[in-house]
Amino acid sequence: MSIAQHHAPGGRILNDAIRSVDREGGPVSHTAPVPATKTKISDNKSLNYMVRSGLAGGMAGCAAKTVVAPLDRVKILFQTSNPQFAKYSGTSFGFWQALRGITAADGASGLFRGHSATLLRIFPYAGIKFLAYEQIRTRVISSKEQETHLRRFASGAIAGCVSVFFTYPLEVIRVRLAFETKREGRSSFSTICKNIYYEHPRLPSVPSVPNIDTSSAIRAASSTADAATANLTQKLQEVIPRHGLANFFRGFTPTLWGMLPYAGSSFLAHDSMGDVLRNPSLDKRLATTIPGTENLARNKPRQLRAWAELTAGGIAGVVSQTVSYPLEVIRRRMQVGGVVGDGRRLRMGETAAAIWKERGARGFFVGLGIGYIKIVPMAATSFFVYERGKHWLGI
Repeated sequence: MSIAQHHAPGGRILNDAIRSVDREGGPVSHTAPVPATKTKISDNKSLNYMVRSGLAGGMAGCAAKTVVAPLDRVKILFQTSNPQFAKYSGTSFGFWQALRGITAADGASGLFRGHSATLLRIFPYAGIKFLAYEQIRTRVISSKEQETHLRRFASGAIAGCVSVFFTYPLEVIRVRLAFETKREGRSSFSTICKNIYYEHPRLPSVPSVPNIDTSSAIRAASSTADAATANLTQKLQEVIPRHGLANFFRGFTPTLWGMLPYAGSSFLAHDSMGDVLRNPSLDKRLATTIPGTENLARNKPRQLRAWAELTAGGIAGVVSQTVSYPLEVIRRRMQVGGVVGDGRRLRMGETAAAIWKERGARGFFVGLGIGYIKIVPMAATSFFVYERGKHWLGI
């Protein structure tokens, strides 16, 4: 039995004295409180880690979308060529005029039209996207030597597509809510869902032929025409569903195509900018990182300071918006196909051809200026809240 164990009070004093000396050898007052440290979850394949990662991602998405909700509303109205706001599109002050028009008609709450559906969608969408990126990245990039631009891009692109599969119908509902501009008899969330479900294309009607000639030849020709028209209508009814869940996936194909460059370039640009900002020489001059935040057990580098993290996220947003915007315009037009035109679900190529016919190449970049204004704070907020959220949640 040691002396410290035999004399318990003296042993406690000796142990306290030993603990009061730091790793550098310098004395520290034993009366000073030692700050509590969170227990970090190092296994990113565990269920606990995945739940916390998804929660951090969901919070990041909600925070980002709330910051840019008014910009998003105006952009959707421009992209979908809303009749009341098409006159503002493409003008120098069109965005501000549209904002004034919305607030004059509906007040400040009009700027957040459809935002509840946005939050309902964005929480699972962002949560799944960030969670999937963490898990896919771990498997695609298992060592530092494998951390290439292509692998980073592929990890982000796959993660974005996974999130879209699970949350796309909520995106269609959100766009429909934001598209409405009528002041009276506005549709509720449930009404919008019913309208989308029961939408169907207007099929050609069978023309009635007046029986003014009794000759057998004319009657036979009339009967043949009626039969052909009825047969066409029946075929259309067979190949084009009148209603159903398929209506909630309008624009799904261009969304997937657009998600590949969007999510891939977003994560690639963010991680690459993170590497630049963590460069030791740059860190020494500008103090871009927070000391003591690295996680050696999981080979995690130091966290970026707030301004540096916001910068990396903003640049990631600009890059991803630029490469994917034309497909986003096509997707928006397909999503509102049930309330404009003849109600028929247009294919991706047909929608692109219609946009080209209306405005040419410029039609694929309508609202891009607003997109840039919107994407910088949105992406910056998203990455910032996610990285800080992981730290707060102990992962």
